[in-house]
Amino acid sequence: MTREVRPPTVVQFEAAREAVARHLHPTAVVPLHVGTETLWCKLESLQPTGSFKVRGAVAAVSAAVLERPDVAVVTCSAGNHGLGVAYAAQLLGVPATVVLSTVASAVKVAKLKGFDIELVQHGDTFAEAQDFALALAEQRHATFISPYNDPNVIAGQSTVATELLDELPELAHLLVPVGGGGLLSGIGLALQGHSSNVHLLGLQPSSYAAMVASLFAGHAVDIDFHDTIADGLAGAIEEGSVTIGIINDLGIKVVTLEEAQIRAAVRTAAVDHGLVLEGSAAIALAAAELGMVPFGDGPVAMIATGRNITPSLLAELIESA
Repeated sequence: MTREVRPPTVVQFEAAREAVARHLHPTAVVPLHVGTETLWCKLESLQPTGSFKVRGAVAAVSAAVLERPDVAVVTCSAGNHGLGVAYAAQLLGVPATVVLSTVASAVKVAKLKGFDIELVQHGDTFAEAQDFALALAEQRHATFISPYNDPNVIAGQSTVATELLDELPELAHLLVPVGGGGLLSGIGLALQGHSSNVHLLGLQPSSYAAMVASLFAGHAVDIDFHDTIADGLAGAIEEGSVTIGIINDLGIKVVTLEEAQIRAAVRTAAVDHGLVLEGSAAIALAAAELGMVPFGDGPVAMIATGRNITPSLLAELIESA
């Protein structure tokens, strides 16, 4: 059954900004040197859960509590959204269940075990975990919070853009990693009514480019799963996801990068810039290094979306330099 999800309203955007400002500190924007050019980097990797996903989670859990004070929430995740919901639920005193697949990142599973939540691992794919979580939420009469197909989540993610423009009002280009499209949708909608003319470029791993295929088809498309170091960007998109229409309506281009390029960028981030980035974040650095955006038009920025990479994998990539 396809859920009916609508784009965020003005009221939801305002509530999300208020919730995020109340519970989270703005993240730093720092310059990175890419050749002779400056790439501005918003360090969402410094969020308390290690990822930008906590923004949407705080917004969505806050909205759920306002709607029903005795609410319980259920979510599914590749890891970072689950951490965000766990953090927000613990902060606001809300019972939470987080469903991950059995192949979810070990480091993210370990971090989730540190929260006072119910953690469930089900299925070999994100799609199976998502179906289980949806059924569980319906069975328990709980509020389901999608990692991306949720207006409050999308509104929460938009706060990345508003904070960034406070730092870089003349921003020309922004590189945005894309999984289910919650971040790109939120940023795109936030910028729509802004006086700045920021060009957005969405980025996905070529080994699992579900959003690229879905945008082309105009609806969610199932594709074959292939392992990717950018595990946070991999996963089937929910049928009827509102993000597909938002991104297509805004005319935002989404392109793909190869595994070798993303792996190299994780290494470069650590060795050259002193940043711990997971593959889902380093994809933006890779795009900048490959010249996918022009630097002559004005400031160029990337979002360092997360740091939750398995330490042994990070060490392997650094040692391969």
